[in-house]
Amino acid sequence: MTFDREQSTRYRGHISLCEIDIPGQEAISRGRVLIVGAGGLGSPVALYLAAAGVGTIGIVDPDTVSLSNLQRQIMHGTPDIGRLKAESARDAMTRINPGVNIELHTESLTAENARRLIGAYDITVDCTDNLATRLLINDMCVAEGKPLVFGSVSRFSGQLFTHLPGTADYRSIFDCTLPSDDLPCSVNGVLNTVVGVIGTLQATEVLKYLAGAGDLLVDRIMTFDAITMKFNEFRIGK
Repeated sequence: MTFDREQSTRYRGHISLCEIDIPGQEAISRGRVLIVGAGGLGSPVALYLAAAGVGTIGIVDPDTVSLSNLQRQIMHGTPDIGRLKAESARDAMTRINPGVNIELHTESLTAENARRLIGAYDITVDCTDNLATRLLINDMCVAEGKPLVFGSVSRFSGQLFTHLPGTADYRSIFDCTLPSDDLPCSVNGVLNTVVGVIGTLQATEVLKYLAGAGDLLVDRIMTFDAITMKFNEFRIGK
């Protein structure tokens, strides 16, 4: 593909990087990314991927914006209360980059539609907050041979990893036989900037994957603690 003058100017920051350059930006512009969850993590992921010029971005979220979301879900504003999060996300992303194709899926991800949705994209970003959906996303990506970028946050901490076909996945890292004590951020609490840190790192992993640049968080998990301001990395066997 050939970038016109407006696109060349818009993406100059990437094109100036030797690790990305024009071929990498072209790959980003051809990319198809599915974001499951348009909330706290989904906000920075969606905004940065739109700004980066990812060709097609799918948003899966059936929920509406509520007042308690606004502390951390920066894609949405007070006027969006009551609107579908997917529609509010589309408007926010389009304001940044009207050239990005945004596909809305205002339905819950289920066992019936997961294969169709995940199979239609190059890579999936898990921005959800409950174990059942995380396992569904993970298991479908493994079954379909699709890459996955996982992220989660709670209180002052967060964690993320990337799965590629044949590498460690969610079930390799976490004991899924234990009862889940997942609580939504609105109940358990979360420092809003922690959500931004982890979501931004998820978007970084996606862009590196699409552009073929750098090392991905494969067979390792990264954690962030805002109290001590420390990142840690743990290597995981398949």
